[in-house]
Amino acid sequence: MKNRREFLSTVGAAGGASFLIGLGKAGSSGAAESGEKLAIDGGKPVRKNTLHSRPYGPQFYDDVEKRELLEVLESRQPFRWWNSNSKVLQFEKKYAAHLGVKNALGVSSGTTALYTAMAAMEIGPGDEVIIPAWTWYADYDTIVLSGALPIFAEIDESLAIDPNDIEKRITPRTKAIVPSHLQGGVADMDAIMEIARKHNLIVLEDFSQCVGGRYKGKFLGSIGNLGINSFQLGKTITSGEGGAFVSGDDKLFERAIRFHDVGTIRSPYTQQLKGGVLASFTGCNFRMNEFTGAVLKGQVQKLDTICSRLRANARKVREGIADLPGIKLRKTNDLDGDLGITIFLDHGNRQQRDQFLRALRAEGISASGPGGSVILPADPRIEKKATVHPDWPSFNTPQGKAVRYGAESYPRTVDIINRFGGVIMDPNFNEKDLEDIVKAIRKVYLAKKTA
Repeated sequence: MKNRREFLSTVGAAGGASFLIGLGKAGSSGAAESGEKLAIDGGKPVRKNTLHSRPYGPQFYDDVEKRELLEVLESRQPFRWWNSNSKVLQFEKKYAAHLGVKNALGVSSGTTALYTAMAAMEIGPGDEVIIPAWTWYADYDTIVLSGALPIFAEIDESLAIDPNDIEKRITPRTKAIVPSHLQGGVADMDAIMEIARKHNLIVLEDFSQCVGGRYKGKFLGSIGNLGINSFQLGKTITSGEGGAFVSGDDKLFERAIRFHDVGTIRSPYTQQLKGGVLASFTGCNFRMNEFTGAVLKGQVQKLDTICSRLRANARKVREGIADLPGIKLRKTNDLDGDLGITIFLDHGNRQQRDQFLRALRAEGISASGPGGSVILPADPRIEKKATVHPDWPSFNTPQGKAVRYGAESYPRTVDIINRFGGVIMDPNFNEKDLEDIVKAIRKVYLAKKTA
């Protein structure tokens, strides 16, 4: 990739730029820089074929994953407890070492990892768990399925939970906080951990959408009391499905082991935990199979490469648009640790955001608002507190009956989600792709500014 001066010069030349390259100042008008009509208005698009981001992990599949899978096939032992040299166990050890945590446990999905975490924290009827008002269904669902009460807190412009809103939601029944690190961004973990210590709360990091992300040098999942993530197709590394539970706390880890495997604890965990300290209890079957473990063992080796490419590409795009007048990018709590999955701009309101996205797509650049998650309070089934049985405990306490969900209860979250939008990045975007992204954003942004 060219240096900043060469990169901006190329972008400027391609679009007839009049801004001062060396000083990074914008030109006098959008028309002066773009020099052409927007594609949405009948002009020539920046790209003929639309540029899309693709799922990251499968782009890096090669002989490493193939070899690991073939070894499972040839062993004829796809169940992890049949194999003394388990691929799942090998993956767990590699993943724990990579994240810098003491313990890692492979499970069947990110959702079952969350359910396992709820059991590890002993979340149940009468408890309250604080989660961001914009997150994935499973964060909410597993709290409800544990019989506890989900309590939403507003997000801020990082698209993560707002620490300033957390304390307002704490009651004597609050037991845990779940800061989700969404769409490659990191939550403000210093502030969250300080609140948790002050109120003696457990912190569960859901870093499913930011696997490989860091906060002040520490990998996500290693900062709270425990963490979970998914390896579903849309995650940084993937086996199609699968998940992980991580923790440095042996008691939480033992409870997770037992819950995910019908209440039991088996070798080699018995040796690792010196027999354990808990009695057997009722559990589930959320075990990871050997095929999944084999793919993930191979994918972990590529995690740093995927993350570094994402960050580098995002940095180049940010540099290419940094001088745009009045531009406001998504807030970051750690620019170096952020994965750089999104280049999201604050457009002020939904109408202007949607106009910008339509114009950007017309230029041949795939663009969207925040996705992959949902504004949970605005979901009808959540607003109605729908459960598997009318007597389910979560909403049949006085607190459960009193809590109100719905978009009007979380106006700041809805406003933020409606304002932000932009481009989803890809680790394999090449130099031309990045130049086109910058050119298209500049072209549309400046045209809208001068309209």
